[in-house]
Amino acid sequence: MAGRSPLINVVTKACYKVSRRLLRDFGEVEQLQVSKKGPADFVSTADTNAERALVSELKSARPEYGFLLEEGNEIESRDPDGRRWIIDPLDGTLNFLHGIPHFCISIALEERGQVIAGVIYEPIRDEMYWAEKGDGAYLNDRRIRVSGRSQMNEAVFATGIPFMGRDGHELFLKQLESVMGSCAGVRRQGAAALDLAYVASGRYEGFWEKGVHPWDIAAGMLLVTEAGGMVSDYNGQNRMMEKGEVVAVNNRLHTPFQRMLRRATK
Repeated sequence: MAGRSPLINVVTKACYKVSRRLLRDFGEVEQLQVSKKGPADFVSTADTNAERALVSELKSARPEYGFLLEEGNEIESRDPDGRRWIIDPLDGTLNFLHGIPHFCISIALEERGQVIAGVIYEPIRDEMYWAEKGDGAYLNDRRIRVSGRSQMNEAVFATGIPFMGRDGHELFLKQLESVMGSCAGVRRQGAAALDLAYVASGRYEGFWEKGVHPWDIAAGMLLVTEAGGMVSDYNGQNRMMEKGEVVAVNNRLHTPFQRMLRRATK
């Protein structure tokens, strides 16, 4: 059984506390106030209330740390090492608003531009994924590893589909056609952080998406690498958060999969 560090305990405690409110809101979703950030892009009072509560909990524990927030922009760090939390209070908002039980809280800690800790909590299943740099990845208190499958025709991949108002539809369809013709299946479940957590735990062989934000992927990318997987942008470089694109795959299939995506869009 893994021993959680004081840092991880701080984050998991905040997740448990905030998730209780999220679950109440999920049970009364028709009562929530909802606004549109853009075409097919929604924010609810559940998002904003969860973010406010997470900031309060984490500030209480680590008052010097800054924040990069999905709903509230950025709070500057006063920590000497520039530590800041990167938070998505409700990844999978559209699922949540439609009563689909697939959503999570995602929290990463960044130090000097490097993610050093990540937690993803799926409250419906009570699954807490967590990792610290150099110490492995865990689901609840069990260590996890990426899948060991090495054949594309046995692999299941997850992805995110560009929705209304986003560009990249034609590019995505070319990639999807290529992947569909080579693997056992493709899934689209609508929460990038959970897709990455599922790669880390071996449920998927890999995940790819363009148009993501740091709060969507920061915690999940650390989980994947600490679980033995590989993460890159579409060109195989380490500019995922800068470019807003990610390819996260087990260590046996990452290179051929990343090359497949590149060939599909040439």
